[in-house]
Amino acid sequence: MITKKNESTVSDENKVFVSSLGGKLDRNNNGVAFRKDGTPIRFGLGNESAKIHAVRRSSDQIGILPVVITPDMVGKTIGVFLAVEDKKFPWTYKATEHEVGQQNYIDHVNRLGGIGCFAQCTQDISNAILNFHMRFHP
Repeated sequence: MITKKNESTVSDENKVFVSSLGGKLDRNNNGVAFRKDGTPIRFGLGNESAKIHAVRRSSDQIGILPVVITPDMVGKTIGVFLAVEDKKFPWTYKATEHEVGQQNYIDHVNRLGGIGCFAQCTQDISNAILNFHMRFHP
């Protein structure tokens, strides 16, 4: 039986899960507000302009995950950038303009060596972390 969960519940569960791994996720609200004179005030990571935001939308939660570097990787712990786009459960990617922008940001994070994913549950984050480790041990 599938238990539906709203995005807020998924977000809370994902924060607790990442915390249990020694990491930290922080909410990253994105959008635009307007001054009384109509001047836009953009907020959120990477939300520098409407043009950029239309193409690449930063994730709901931004954080860092400690990763122990194995001996073949110098033997030190580093912090890996983590971007989690929370989604209600169940959810299906529909490639809307909004979702494509979110996917572009996730792809950007992964290309630069971080961990980015859509997450309907903590298992989605676990899978993203496993994929990260597989980059070093194919």
